[in-house]
Order: sequence, then C-alpha cells, then structure tokens
Amino acid sequence: MTTDKDHIKKSDAEYEIDTLTNKKLLKDHEYDGIRELDNQLPSWWKWLFIITIVFSVVYLIRLWVFRADDLIQRKEFDKEMANAKANAPKVETIEIALLTDATSLANGKETWTKICAVCHLVDGGGLVGPNMTDNYWIHGNTIEDLFNVTTTGVIEKGMISYKDQFSVRQRLEVTSYILTELVGSTPAVAKEPQGELYE
Repeated sequence: MTTDKDHIKKSDAEYEIDTLTNKKLLKDHEYDGIRELDNQLPSWWKWLFIITIVFSVVYLIRLWVFRADDLIQRKEFDKEMANAKANAPKVETIEIALLTDATSLANGKETWTKICAVCHLVDGGGLVGPNMTDNYWIHGNTIEDLFNVTTTGVIEKGMISYKDQFSVRQRLEVTSYILTELVGSTPAVAKEPQGELYE
C-alpha cells in the first residue's frame, strides 16, 4: 500500500515536490491543508516591480533635488490662481452718490420706465409698489437706502434683487432719478402713504 508520502520526492532538505503539479512545496508550511508554494515570480511582474522603484527614485530626485516646478503642487496652485486673477472679470467700483447730470438721469428714467413702472407706475404714484413721490419711505430715503433696495430687493413684498440684472452704475442712475425727478412731483393717482415720514 502506497501513501501520499511515497508520491512526494524530496529535492533537498527544505522542499518537497508535489507529484501532481511538479511544484516545490516548502516543508512545514501548511495550514488547514493548504501547502505554500515556492514558485518563481513571472518575469513581467519582476520588471514591473523594478520599474516602479526606478520611477520612484527619479520622481523623488526631481521633486526634492531639482525642485521641478511641474511636480510641486504649491507652485502649480499659485500659477493657477494667478491665471484666474488675470482672467477674472473686472469688478465695477463706483461711489454711491446722487447723480445729477442729464445723461445719468435720462438713463435712470429709461430703466424706471422699462422695469420699475410696472409696480410703481410711470409717474411714481404707486400701484403694487409704494408711492415714490411723497416723503414717506419704508426702507429709508437716502441714496444709499434706495441703492440697497434695488441691489438686495424686498423679496417678502415681491421686489426681486436687481444686482445681477443691472450694473452698479445703472442701479445708481435709477435711484438718482427717483430722488431727483420723482420725489416731490404730483402723480395722476397717488397711492396712500406707506412707511415713515422723512422731512
């Protein structure tokens, strides 16, 4: 009667040869019936491993010795930020002050007629929106107050923000038109006063 031991020939003191596969098995490397093989790794795997080591060495030398710009993230970030800053749209800056020149007031009247008159009427007497000709104001009566209302809107009362639709200059023109041309005028039908009286 032959046993499994008879089918396994010893090649040396450390290895046994599996008679079914002719592969080396390490002695005393068995767990749960699983024997460890000692096969050679494929040549492609060895070369891949060597290439990764060479690549790592070259990469580290470029990064820390030669300080290659394209490998240093901080420099790349600074370059991208500089490009973004150079290509960013110019922000319009203008002093918020009452405009009184004819061109600005004409532009303000045009904006008023096209946009604001829907709620306030062309003559400013008020319809859905408040009367803009009297001295009663809900959100203040200075150029800054009116400019802020056109910029942020009054959402709870149905007035949208116009900061994305009109430039700073256009918003300043229409608010200047209100304070210069409409306040103190006599509309055909004036809506009842709303807000606080400003003398």
